[in-house]
Amino acid sequence: MLVDSHCHLDFPGLRERLPEVLTAMAAAEVRCAVCIGVNLEDLPGVLEVAESSPALWATVGVHPEYTDVHEPSIAELVRLAAHPKVIAIGETGLDYYWQKDRPEWQRERFRCHIRAARDCGKPLVIHMRESAQDTLSILREEGAAEVGGVMHCFSEDWSVAEEALGLGMYLSFSGIVTFKNAAAVKEVARRAPLDRILVETDSPYLAPVPYRGKPNQPAYVRHVAEEIAQLRGESFSRIAEATSANFYRLFIAAKP
Repeated sequence: MLVDSHCHLDFPGLRERLPEVLTAMAAAEVRCAVCIGVNLEDLPGVLEVAESSPALWATVGVHPEYTDVHEPSIAELVRLAAHPKVIAIGETGLDYYWQKDRPEWQRERFRCHIRAARDCGKPLVIHMRESAQDTLSILREEGAAEVGGVMHCFSEDWSVAEEALGLGMYLSFSGIVTFKNAAAVKEVARRAPLDRILVETDSPYLAPVPYRGKPNQPAYVRHVAEEIAQLRGESFSRIAEATSANFYRLFIAAKP
């Protein structure tokens, strides 16, 4: 059995097909999936999706790409994270691809999320794009290792992976690991400790080969796990078992 540790089932193209998506998940032996919150305005829809099936979980947070949205306080994030379906704080982090001027508000929002995670004792779901050193520095400064978390859709090289692992973080691999030109990500997937990796789809984005360029869905996480198994010279069942166990240890064991 597998776990899709990061998807957006409330997004258009998946929300209206939810029964079909859940049926495909079950057929692909994907035990559960996490519907990720990206802003508080859309959180009710995320929670509604998560509440629709015992196979679904949710997170609460504000993605760094979102600018003109409600800015949550630490107390507000902690309160929202008390929902029984919410297992983590995020998606949070830094994105210097879309926000090239590296605004201070983005870093302050990230710090707020880390402090909320520490207050409620739930792990972080971390977005890191063209911002590795600042992201790792803030995680270190704010004591994020106390609660841990996952570097979602990891796409950096081994040196960054080592730093993240040293901070107690897990690495999650998406469909990118199946792309031919993703040499650095493939290397990390080969070298990372088996007890510190997760798999995800980031649906509806980043569909793995052989579905690249098409809308993604949680059932396709199987192709991510198969690629990692091939890269590591291990069986698919071993990768599926390990990544699922890692997910439950990080997220479900953290629930109060």
